[in-house]
Amino acid sequence: MGQEFNRIAIKIGSNVLTRADGTLDVTRMSALVDQIAELRKMGIEVILVSSGAVASGRSEIHPAKKLDSVDQRQLFSAVGQAKLINRYYELFREHGIPVGQVLTMKENFSTRRHYLNQKNCMTVMLENGVIPIVNENDTISVSELMFTDNDELSGLIASMMDTQTLIILSNIDGIYNGSPSEPSSSVIREIEQDKDLTSYIQTSKSSFGRGGMLTKTNIARKVADEGISVIIANGKRDNILVELLKHPKKTICTKFIPSPTPVSSIKKWIAHSEGFAKGEIHINRQAAEVLNSDKAISLLPIGITAIEGEFEKDDIVRIIDFEGNTVGVGKANCNSLQAKEAMGKHGKKPVVHYDYLYLE
Repeated sequence: MGQEFNRIAIKIGSNVLTRADGTLDVTRMSALVDQIAELRKMGIEVILVSSGAVASGRSEIHPAKKLDSVDQRQLFSAVGQAKLINRYYELFREHGIPVGQVLTMKENFSTRRHYLNQKNCMTVMLENGVIPIVNENDTISVSELMFTDNDELSGLIASMMDTQTLIILSNIDGIYNGSPSEPSSSVIREIEQDKDLTSYIQTSKSSFGRGGMLTKTNIARKVADEGISVIIANGKRDNILVELLKHPKKTICTKFIPSPTPVSSIKKWIAHSEGFAKGEIHINRQAAEVLNSDKAISLLPIGITAIEGEFEKDDIVRIIDFEGNTVGVGKANCNSLQAKEAMGKHGKKPVVHYDYLYLE
């Protein structure tokens, strides 16, 4: 089995844990817990990112009046999260495995301090044999600041916790080379780093989840670029997790091949921080060419043509090329006022240092 499976993140999607009527599928949940317990016996540390709070609450409570989608989500997830974590607690206890709840929000990843604080919390849990069960805190997340869905969250967690592998369990076998409902379509078993998938991806959303295959592939790509294997597989298949680890070649799934060059932990944080960008740094053609070369180059004021938005030192900023495309994100080495003053000048310190720069 080797190094690849020392620590893994497993994301269980709503469609895996939800029955056709929208309620929680406890039988499936129990089967997955049994599998995770088996992985633990194989010496693998597991971080679980689990959807299912809304489905869990849906069967528990019947609102007195019709609620809008935000109120409904908040109500169902508040009631359902308690029920969901309690169910996990009971199921894992049968295997003698303690679990802990980690509820998080997108804003909690926006500063390096918050990010490291979460990382530390989950590291302590793993060191003490506790499985972290992570979910987005739907009860207080504002819609525009929410993760696309738990795929995005699981990518962040896998990256933050330096896992070797991220397994995304959905209700289909992987990414198909056509529509999954077509008999002629088959699962793409391996996806190399630069393979173009646009012709294959279905943009339709799943019935209970917020994200579709497009989200999954975008997240998978980003995480694989950071040196982590990503597997998309069918969580409704019996014993899928154990099969993936014991017989990876025989088990139907899609695997994204990881980059051979790992990314530093600070660059991993920056890679997932685009949503928190406070401003934009626009650069000229020459600067864009230098940044995209193979050299380790910082972003100097000489190549900057415009600064948009206000930011402080250490805020995340987007880097935009001369054609208006986002080429990367970075941690600002100064505030927006200082960047404007230095713009276009020679001999000034970098506005974004190479160590804090992530190019897309």
